[in-house]
Amino acid sequence: MRWALALALVVVVAVGIVLWRDPFLLVRGEFERQRLAAGLSRSSVVVDGHRWVYAERAADAADAPTLVLVHGFTGSKENWYPLARALGGRYRLLIPDLPGWGQSERKPGAVYGFGEQAAHVDAFIRALSPGRPVVLVGHSMGGGIAALVAARHPRDVAAVALLDAAGVRFKDNQFGLDVLAGRNPFAVEDEASLQRYIDIVFHDARAKPWLPWPASTALIRKRRADAAFEQGVLARIGRSEESLLPGEEAARIRQPALLLWCRQDAVIDPSALELYAARIPQARKVLLDGCGHMSLMERPQAVAEALVALAGDTQGGAR
Repeated sequence: MRWALALALVVVVAVGIVLWRDPFLLVRGEFERQRLAAGLSRSSVVVDGHRWVYAERAADAADAPTLVLVHGFTGSKENWYPLARALGGRYRLLIPDLPGWGQSERKPGAVYGFGEQAAHVDAFIRALSPGRPVVLVGHSMGGGIAALVAARHPRDVAAVALLDAAGVRFKDNQFGLDVLAGRNPFAVEDEASLQRYIDIVFHDARAKPWLPWPASTALIRKRRADAAFEQGVLARIGRSEESLLPGEEAARIRQPALLLWCRQDAVIDPSALELYAARIPQARKVLLDGCGHMSLMERPQAVAEALVALAGDTQGGAR
């Protein structure tokens, strides 16, 4: 019994030391579990002057479409893992951290607005899917980027999906008013603001991420360090002349398209769906109930079904 208690104490102390040295280890471990469960591998590549880190998975069939999934503001490739698992092996998946975000390279003084990121994403598509157009899927800020890529580089994009996408002047909500007033509603400075951030983007409590101590402390520290970067990006995509560029250029999108929102989105109000639909009349429209801004995490199965239908439009109706 004494040996068992001593061994248990050693294990507890060892775990404590490891977490003290690397408090984000628990979250990274959970991300790794999700990545492996979705059958994804991790890769990196240098494209358009940046080192990209991305997750990828081959399709079951060699001729299956390639889906490129682009995350939103303060997001990362890991946001897409539940959806990747729901999609199964139907498609080749490429899921990058955008330049400046996640594990991809951030260059001091570089600009990461809609226009710059659209150029980066198109270069990524050309490098990873040369000569073969992709189904481009963007969420939130990533939706605005995807709209620009589809409009400006139609040869590289066979179809485009905009999920809860930024880039149009939607009906006023508290998030939008805060952005226009110069604030960052996603700013994280302490435990209370971290919880507020999570509550803004998620409506379904079951989908809210697990952030145990000390991982929450590590995340707060990282978000504090990123505060100036986040504010600089938000100033361009949220309140400059560039903020409505995706919606303006969306009228040039001729490819099959999907517009998907959640009715309880407290970030990009669902009125944005119809604003985009007026510019992309051929788009399928899907409005989900019981979820917020993170449709890809709150309703991955429903989003997967909508993407399967969209990809089928590029294959002569095949499903």
